[in-house]
Amino acid sequence: MEPRLLHRVTGAVATVVIHHPARRNAMTADMWRALPPLLDTLAADPAVRALVLTGEGGTFCAGADLTELRQSTAKTQELAVLAEEALAAFPGPTLAAVQGYCVGGGAQLAAACDLRFAEEGALFGVTPAKLGIVYPSSATRRLTALVGPATAKYLLYSGDLIDTGRALRTGLVDEVLPAGALRARVAEFTDVLAARSRLTQAAAKEFADGRTDRDAYWAAQARASGEAAEGVAAYVERREPRFAWLPAGPAVPGSPGPAPEPAPTPE
Repeated sequence: MEPRLLHRVTGAVATVVIHHPARRNAMTADMWRALPPLLDTLAADPAVRALVLTGEGGTFCAGADLTELRQSTAKTQELAVLAEEALAAFPGPTLAAVQGYCVGGGAQLAAACDLRFAEEGALFGVTPAKLGIVYPSSATRRLTALVGPATAKYLLYSGDLIDTGRALRTGLVDEVLPAGALRARVAEFTDVLAARSRLTQAAAKEFADGRTDRDAYWAAQARASGEAAEGVAAYVERREPRFAWLPAGPAVPGSPGPAPEPAPTPE
């Protein structure tokens, strides 16, 4: 099978799979191009409440395909940044499920997700210093916000790989799971996310990402939505809440690219 992005929607959770096992799921130019329109499609699906990004088989993503970097480093970086920003802007909660290598562009994608769960034995690295590449400013700022300046500089200056223990201590990952337990934990947690208020999640995502001009908008949304009344009623009545708020308007279109091919998430 050619390098591509696979996806499926199960219940309220969309899963996107990076599929290029011959090169440890390295991202080709076509794969970078395909991610923004795929995310637009999934964001426009009212059934999708959360998104998981993962890799084929036993590894997440080893970065950009180096055979293409030889042709145009600048173009590959441009495509990677567009994909990263599209992932960061996805309206619902996003989670990177990491096994094996999460390096270079793979770490860039993982950092653009809201959360990262990793299986023991995974390795993380930000490796532009090994190639003489200037890491994109957006990715550098996002990494620094996630792990702090000292750890960001350690990763960027050295290009060294770190294990899940250090990744957890520095905030690069949120949970580390024993071998064989990642998939079940991700399914369990995304079911939790899908049951929570989209209104709360959407506002929290904007605020946590630093937006400061939408306080009045979200206050008005909260007043009009009835979400709080439903949440309190469900608590008093000892039932699951039925949150009904939906984001207004279609997703912002992303970069053009080849249509991704639906397929089941690999085991």
